[in-house]
Amino acid sequence: MECTHSYCKKKRGLVGEPPTDDALVIQESLERPEIFARLYDRHAAEIHRYVMRRLGDSHADDITAQTFLIAFRTRARYDVARASARPWLYGIAGNLIGSHRRSEVRALRALARTGVDPVAESWSERADERVTAEASQQALAGAIAALPGKDRHVLLLVAWADFTYQECADALGVPVGTVRSRLNRARRKMRKALGADPTLVSDHHGAVTHG
Repeated sequence: MECTHSYCKKKRGLVGEPPTDDALVIQESLERPEIFARLYDRHAAEIHRYVMRRLGDSHADDITAQTFLIAFRTRARYDVARASARPWLYGIAGNLIGSHRRSEVRALRALARTGVDPVAESWSERADERVTAEASQQALAGAIAALPGKDRHVLLLVAWADFTYQECADALGVPVGTVRSRLNRARRKMRKALGADPTLVSDHHGAVTHG
């Protein structure tokens, strides 16, 4: 006999508020595909912003759309023990970004030359408490462009998506120790390239900080 309690109905999406976490949306979308749109509504803007910052506006729309299309097609494999789908979505977007490495380097080099961020707010405006006083936006962009792809990917997930080490590990499908190793290597290279001693990433959480 099917439970008719209001809580059970909410779990089945029959009454009341929509599911409050991403895992429930994904799980329920297996039977009701249309509610997957809620996941898009929650996360598409930040995914688009992240892709635009990494690749410029020429790829942002397509990669954002592809990210959610892939997510929809593979949603049956989602680990519903993870309430937030952000690491999963960023992982998909990151794989797509990886096929456009040349475009990413061009976008970063353009930022290094001009200081014009491809998103509405500049990096320094959005993160003035997190970017070191010694390093200009142009110098940072040039140093990031010179990083190996895997190291750059971890650094930017932490710096631009505000990911923790664990979220980075979930997004990339690697151990937390690998995230720490790549991040530490990126920090060393950034210090050397900038000719200063900026602490780009804090050890306890992964936010970009003042040195």
